[in-house]
Amino acid sequence: MTVRAVLKGVGHYLPERVVENAEIETWIDTSDEWIRSRSGIERRHFAAEGELTSELAEKAARAALADAGMQAEDIDAIVVATSTPDTTFPSVATVVQAALGIQKGFAFDVQAVCAGFVYAMANANALILSDQAKRVLVIGAETFSRIMNWEDRTTCVLFGDGAGAVVLEAQTGSGTSDDAGILATDLNSDGRYRDLLYVDGGVSSTQTAGVLVMQGKEVFRHAVEKLARTAETALDKAGLTSDDVSWIVPHQANSRIITKTAQKMGVSMDRVILTVKDHGNTSAASIPLALSVAKSENKFSPHDLLVMEAIGGGLAWGAVVLRL
Repeated sequence: MTVRAVLKGVGHYLPERVVENAEIETWIDTSDEWIRSRSGIERRHFAAEGELTSELAEKAARAALADAGMQAEDIDAIVVATSTPDTTFPSVATVVQAALGIQKGFAFDVQAVCAGFVYAMANANALILSDQAKRVLVIGAETFSRIMNWEDRTTCVLFGDGAGAVVLEAQTGSGTSDDAGILATDLNSDGRYRDLLYVDGGVSSTQTAGVLVMQGKEVFRHAVEKLARTAETALDKAGLTSDDVSWIVPHQANSRIITKTAQKMGVSMDRVILTVKDHGNTSAASIPLALSVAKSENKFSPHDLLVMEAIGGGLAWGAVVLRL
């Protein structure tokens, strides 16, 4: 028998404030048509003043626990993917741990920007396979509205705030690709491209939070090729191909990237979860947020094969193959 990290519950939280493209038109020189045509984004959510990343994460976590039919005390470990923590330290994960009333196990953050949730899932899978945890709460949570340069119309229109969470549980399988749970992961990074997408501040450099800087055309060029390749590599590790995929659940950065990646993989768009229109790019939160929304819309069926893939600053990218 083989141990698998099986998905038991999903949940998400979006801040109350919805910012339509039309509102952004009143702030900067842009238009609804320009934003939609280049990104597919129509609206996004912004955290309220004083609303913290950890608070978004906690609410998504509670929703995922409820979906799994579990209590907080059932969780052995918490892994939070975020690039916008409440403070330099402690980790958002430990803040969530305390908010949930968990006094055992361990919690830590993962920072791989938009690829963060994929990295967090790979880490959680490794914790379960090595028997360091039986149940892991994996969360992606961001408040990217706090690091936008509101004078750069090419980037500030793209991002939003939100959180998504999943509960993974150790279960035994047959060791074949028919098992439920995570079947394969693939992680990559290449620091030579770090200047394509970064934040121009930090504790060691400027002692400020900084704002996001992106070379959009170059990121786009890397994204399609690298996302398709990592997804295919993860599928190959699982002994599967794109023909076996029920759904691609991609990082929701840009509808054009998502469409071109699906085309490169030979997967039709009716097998792709697309939520970027309503949420914008929520970085590490985007995949679990899309998972939760898709489940709430009854898009998934038992035994469906999902491929989650993402790329972010670093550059860092990767994929997870998971069967429901």
